[in-house]
Amino acid sequence: MRRPAHHRPHAKQGVVKGMVGKLAIGVIVLLICTLSLLFSTTLGGGRGSTSPTEFLAYDFAVLCIVRADPLLRLHGPFSGLLINVEKLWESADSGGWRPSSAPRSDWPPPPRESNGYLRVRCNGGLNQQRSAICNAVLAARIMNATLVLPELDANSFWRDDSGFQGIYDVEHFIQTLQFDVRIVESIPEIRKNGKIKKIKAYQMRPSRDAPISWYTTDALKKMKEHGAIYLTPFSHRLAEEIDNAEYQRLRCRVNYHALRFKPHIVKISESIVEKLRNQGHFMSIHLRFEMDMLAFAGCLDIFTPEEQSILKKYRKENFAEKRLVYKERRAIGKCPLTPEEVGLILRAMGFDNSTRIYLAAGELFGGERFMKPFRALFPLLENHSSVDPLEELAANTQGLLGSAVDYMVCLLSDIFMPTYDGPSNFANNLLGHRLYYGFRTTLRPDRKGLAPIFIDRENGRTAGFEEAVRRVMLKTNFGGPHKRVSPESFYTNSWPECFCKMNPKKAADKCPPDNVIETLHSQLESEWESLTQTNLTSVAER
Repeated sequence: MRRPAHHRPHAKQGVVKGMVGKLAIGVIVLLICTLSLLFSTTLGGGRGSTSPTEFLAYDFAVLCIVRADPLLRLHGPFSGLLINVEKLWESADSGGWRPSSAPRSDWPPPPRESNGYLRVRCNGGLNQQRSAICNAVLAARIMNATLVLPELDANSFWRDDSGFQGIYDVEHFIQTLQFDVRIVESIPEIRKNGKIKKIKAYQMRPSRDAPISWYTTDALKKMKEHGAIYLTPFSHRLAEEIDNAEYQRLRCRVNYHALRFKPHIVKISESIVEKLRNQGHFMSIHLRFEMDMLAFAGCLDIFTPEEQSILKKYRKENFAEKRLVYKERRAIGKCPLTPEEVGLILRAMGFDNSTRIYLAAGELFGGERFMKPFRALFPLLENHSSVDPLEELAANTQGLLGSAVDYMVCLLSDIFMPTYDGPSNFANNLLGHRLYYGFRTTLRPDRKGLAPIFIDRENGRTAGFEEAVRRVMLKTNFGGPHKRVSPESFYTNSWPECFCKMNPKKAADKCPPDNVIETLHSQLESEWESLTQTNLTSVAER
């Protein structure tokens, strides 16, 4: 026989306490949710406010609303983390930072006499060459050398002989850097013992990421001996991480101010951007699904046996031998995203099929069968040939001109998405340029974080796929200022050296005075007046 229950006298008190506790928790949750919602709607207000923090605040507020109403959670329009796509079309939150590469400490003009001439041959594609030019200017400054206009290698990559003069505005380049280095278009002839002679540059091969000390010792010694040195090849031949903020700012002056494409390239690019903007917002994607990158990554298994043979042959001819297992590479995010994967990421983030996309890409390996799924998700695809089918572009679509136009359009687009930014100079330089250009929104897929999600999907486990993608993407940076962590390149992220604040907490972050250019110009004029006076005195004494 069951014993009758013993009713303890404090039972009702326990019930009351429990109800009070639950009510208190409910009030706290409601307060947090209200603050989150207010935070999400007031953060930044207008243009310049799309940080991951804001997205998470917005999502948390939405989830609070959903959880407050079980019916809405079951049948409402919200499910899991959401991304405010409209905010992505705006620039990222600057945090009060603005681009600035002007000197902030004593920066004397180039001395009256240099130690000799510096010639460099920049190998690789357009953007690898661009980084090399920045390094060449810095090397010339370090050695007090006169820089000869950098040579762009015509044979190693593009088979394009446009050269520096055919791509960049030479006069603007020299004029912009007048306070930093002396630049000539060629090594002048000299008169010695009544004869005109050419200076023959001594050829040297710097090691990869050579330290400043190599330039101030070995290279400088040979320059003084021979009057000129020729550094070849000159790709990644000066260390990126240098503990001298003024040197780093010089790199930014070269990259973001001095290196200006020729007027006709700018005109073509602006024409394409204008036509795209007439339709509303547009996104640019660097779809790096090309033979060289696929061969480099060793991601072959998704291709036919014939295609695999082509990739293996290319890899053997161009890269060091290495054992690469596709499944292992794929699992750690070392494979370029396929066009379909790119489309699925965008769709999971909330972009629909009305999104206008500009594709910057060479010839996609594998052809239309890889593009078809992507095109089904996002049919409004363009490239420079479809938007502006100029004869000049058609003839040079894979050359330096085509690459320069793609670079400009991607720079000016509302959103930029690189699909393989690791070893891609094009993507890395653009990420850095867009950061400097006003923290313009970028979508940088974390391939390592996304890999298991895509692998699960391929194996039929599709539940929660889109939310899982959103969770990974929300952990990435959307183009705002962030600390540079290896292996991120200085050319990808020049913060904080090339940025400043009007009212900073640290003196090193303070913006230079508005008249900094006038000050540098005055110093340069003083230097030239001194040089002229010295020459006049020398002539008078003869």
